[in-house]
Amino acid sequence: MTVLRPANAGEAEDMIGWAMAEKQPLEIVAGGSKRALGRPMRTDHILDLSALRGIIDYEPAELVLTAKAATPMAEIEAQLAAHGQMLAFEPPDWRILFGSGDEPTLGGALACNLAGPRRPRAGSARDFFLGFAAVNGRGEAWKAGGKVVKNVTGYDMCKLQAGAFGTLSLLTEVTLKVMPKPETSCTVILSSLADEIAIPTLLGALNTPHEVSGAAHLPQAAARRSSVEAVASGLGAVTALRIEGPEPSVKDRVEAVEAMLGRGDRLDRTASERFWSEAASVVPLLDARGRIVWRLCPTPNQAPGVVHAIGGELHSAEAFYDWGGGLVWLTLEADEAGADGGAGIVRGALTRAGGHAMLVVAPDAVRAEVPVFEPKSAAIDSLERRIKQGFDPAGVLNPGRMWKV
Repeated sequence: MTVLRPANAGEAEDMIGWAMAEKQPLEIVAGGSKRALGRPMRTDHILDLSALRGIIDYEPAELVLTAKAATPMAEIEAQLAAHGQMLAFEPPDWRILFGSGDEPTLGGALACNLAGPRRPRAGSARDFFLGFAAVNGRGEAWKAGGKVVKNVTGYDMCKLQAGAFGTLSLLTEVTLKVMPKPETSCTVILSSLADEIAIPTLLGALNTPHEVSGAAHLPQAAARRSSVEAVASGLGAVTALRIEGPEPSVKDRVEAVEAMLGRGDRLDRTASERFWSEAASVVPLLDARGRIVWRLCPTPNQAPGVVHAIGGELHSAEAFYDWGGGLVWLTLEADEAGADGGAGIVRGALTRAGGHAMLVVAPDAVRAEVPVFEPKSAAIDSLERRIKQGFDPAGVLNPGRMWKV
């Protein structure tokens, strides 16, 4: 396998132009921490972007940061923290989930449109994506967006590139909006609620004016795995609500939430940050070793029914809920899941309740045959393939990562 390492965006253009002319597909790799996300690719060449790194421009007063796409996430977060700021979409670190020792990058988070527990309040990565420079599958450099929020006339190309998994263009430089880091945070935890009670409770809290920024429910097995003593030491399930902001405001809003839902234990800022990091990383709360891992996005109030329907047929199923029930992490024993990784049962339950699912962790043979992403209607599939043809007519950028080619 040949590894191509461009030193700058110009060299990347030349390499992609060669790949198109010679019809040589490329696997795009920056840090490499998410190579196992999506369908496995079969290419003879890797385009390693690790040299395209570094912060280009950061204006704390304007809440705008521009960096090369392969800049490590740790470098971005350290720079932001030094100025009391953060990435509000809370990009999750899935290295343990994928068994990867590689470094997550800013471009990778945007290309995969990842978001952590703050998603219901803040939005996803694409909501903070202001502009970029890129190279399409023809080897042509192009730009879109800018450095201000209201910069879109015509098609919002940032939205199109976020979640395309590098199949449309190679991002070389990205600009995004950052946000002030909350002064403090507190997580209220309620104990021993059944799933059917916990999810309406979370949804009710999210729909109050108290600006709840995290809403998760851990059944007993998941709660026992937490490293936060107040979560792990209880006798039943744990339902968690995070409130962030200035200290007086947090105090008042926590008291208002407890007046509505009942008094629970409280996690201070340190314990709260550790707990929500566990929820974002998934593995600390679910045993994923040798198991199939699904990421479900059901209609939130239907989430308990989806989990119970799957568990009724696949008895090894374990799950926990995030985003107020809008996100469910589910694991299955590989042997019980079968050759399709449980896709028939999982997607059947979601079809009845509403929602979609992504197969996150499974053997290559399963991910090669089972649709990793939710199957599209014929009309949507046709539209997506026309878009792909427009950006990458020879199919040289991450071929097969999102669908069979």
